[in-house]
Amino acid sequence: MAEPAEDVALSLSELFDLARRALVLHGVSAAHAEAIARVITQGQRDECHSHGLYRLLGCVRSVRSGKVDPRAEPTVRDVSPGVLAVDAHYGFSLLAFETGLPRLAEKARTQGIAAMAINRCFHFSALWPEVETIAAQGLVGLAMNPSHSWVAPAGGTRGVFGTNPIAFAWPRAQGHPFVFDFATSAIARGDIELHAREGKPIPPHWAIDRDGQPTTDARAALDGAMQTFGGHKGSALAAMVELLAGALIGDLTSMESQAFDDGAGASPCHGELVIAIDPQRFLGSDHAAGQARAESLFDAIVDQGARLPSQRRFEARERCMTR
Repeated sequence: MAEPAEDVALSLSELFDLARRALVLHGVSAAHAEAIARVITQGQRDECHSHGLYRLLGCVRSVRSGKVDPRAEPTVRDVSPGVLAVDAHYGFSLLAFETGLPRLAEKARTQGIAAMAINRCFHFSALWPEVETIAAQGLVGLAMNPSHSWVAPAGGTRGVFGTNPIAFAWPRAQGHPFVFDFATSAIARGDIELHAREGKPIPPHWAIDRDGQPTTDARAALDGAMQTFGGHKGSALAAMVELLAGALIGDLTSMESQAFDDGAGASPCHGELVIAIDPQRFLGSDHAAGQARAESLFDAIVDQGARLPSQRRFEARERCMTR
């Protein structure tokens, strides 16, 4: 029997450099490699292991599939005063997001609200790094995207939706922003993959097998279909994401993304919708009052012992940063 592998401790800078070098070694341009390594490092830092260093394997697999252009240079197009589109040219999404963000923020501050469509991108990461980046500029952020059709609609047995995450960030004057990022599936696909790799069972509400029956076998789940969270409510939100971040922006739905992959095993190829809102522009002289209302809401949540979303992640971040 093989001896268990020893744990290896890396600093955040070492982790970033490892991810960057691995990507460059596999033909990814320096600009893409750095954008991807930044988000992978953030995931590992916040103990989001299914979106941390583990995602490096999927990135390399996507490049090897021949589907991704690892050296694509995103281009930005103004659509209207409040809308822009970034064409990723079949590269990874993160560099496209970074390329379009300054123009999105500028439009939001001018118009009050602005939308950015990222088209023809391969997406593998969590969305919270993106909306947190928007919130760091004092803007409210909202992002969503489809993926592959791994998720059955409520009452169905076959995949139609992607995991279809929705992320939101509200900037706060002190401390971390109010952030949530959740899949409209019962769990992220990566969590089931990790359970399968480790031979661990999954809760029966996460997925169904090929026969449409609830399963605790992670591998059977990967061969079957995932479930939406909250039954018909999660199913409706998943459909909304398909419409807003697929049909509305002229990009692939999750079923089309799955067909485009054609068994290559790459990250999902589709679009992403990002919205930025400027509270200062909306509220004007009432901005302080609006922020005070938000803080009263947050206080009412935590004062009764409840936790704000992302609190565990922020606590993990603090632990990491003080080691």
